[in-house]
Amino acid sequence: MGKTMEKEEAEAEVEMWKFIFGFVEMAVVKCAIELGVAEAMETHGGAVSLSSLSSAVGCSPSDLNRIMRFLVNRRVLKEAETSEAEPCYQQTALSRRLMTRGENGMADLLLLESSPVMLAPWHALSARLRGKVSAPFDAAHGEEIWGYAASHPAHSKLINDAMACDARLAVSAILNGCPEVFDGVSSLVDVGGGNGATLRTLIKSRPLISGINFDLPHVVSAAPKCNGVEFVGGDMFDSVPTADAAFIMWVLHDWGDEECIRILEKCREAVPREKGKVIIVDAVIEEKENHEERGKSTLKDVGLMLDMVMMAHTTTGKERTLKEWDYVIKKAGFSRYTVKPIRTVQSAIEAYP
Repeated sequence: MGKTMEKEEAEAEVEMWKFIFGFVEMAVVKCAIELGVAEAMETHGGAVSLSSLSSAVGCSPSDLNRIMRFLVNRRVLKEAETSEAEPCYQQTALSRRLMTRGENGMADLLLLESSPVMLAPWHALSARLRGKVSAPFDAAHGEEIWGYAASHPAHSKLINDAMACDARLAVSAILNGCPEVFDGVSSLVDVGGGNGATLRTLIKSRPLISGINFDLPHVVSAAPKCNGVEFVGGDMFDSVPTADAAFIMWVLHDWGDEECIRILEKCREAVPREKGKVIIVDAVIEEKENHEERGKSTLKDVGLMLDMVMMAHTTTGKERTLKEWDYVIKKAGFSRYTVKPIRTVQSAIEAYP
């Protein structure tokens, strides 16, 4: 066996072990979130000792030491150099993402995807490809994801909290990267707006915008009220409230082309023909590797992972390439569109009637 082949075999073995225990990273990070490790460290400030941290989160120092060792090895946290005789730890940019509060916190997204409800469908992914089931989520739970959420308030809250988490990240990315998207917009309807987090985040920066948070009745009835935002219950397949612009984020990827086109048609009908637009915030999958953007390839990886999530959790949903977006946007009757990358997994697509 040549040296090249030996190296490939050695790398293959390491990668295979990572696949075998790939669930461990999610499980340990979830554990840290549920314990409130990042919040406790943030409250303490600076380096925190193992004993202080274990006291703050209420668990055994010896068990917590093993969790922290794993997180340090994964560079989620840093071990601090101090005069203490025991291990001490410091926050990192990544560990702060484990917080349930704060602008950059992403804990709610992980809590949703790691929930038993969302993990169960993955066991039926191969059955879907073989045609034995049409949707893994339906096979696992007896109904599609939105019907399940409507009848299970706790899971509906998990979804809404996760979407609110993403909304804070994506809206901030748009406001920092291409704020002109909202120029000239005096009223905005957020289609599938969940608990209203998108509009609450937006109106803090653009207080002159009048917002309409539009979602299913059981969703908006549980949403906290907000000044400057009207909450309207309904079905986006039937009609969408009128506004200068419609905003639809991480909704269209849940649906196949036929449903996607119908939703976009209803959005187009809700905005003025001359000056209106529909702002789509969703992933755009790159079809070819852009070597100049290789450093950003991890976001492409996330987009491809999301496409697998759509296979497991929806019947017809998918992440789309630019060519696929072009098809549904034009089929829905829009005359033109622009695509603006932002510093997150999604892009901002402006579609004009």
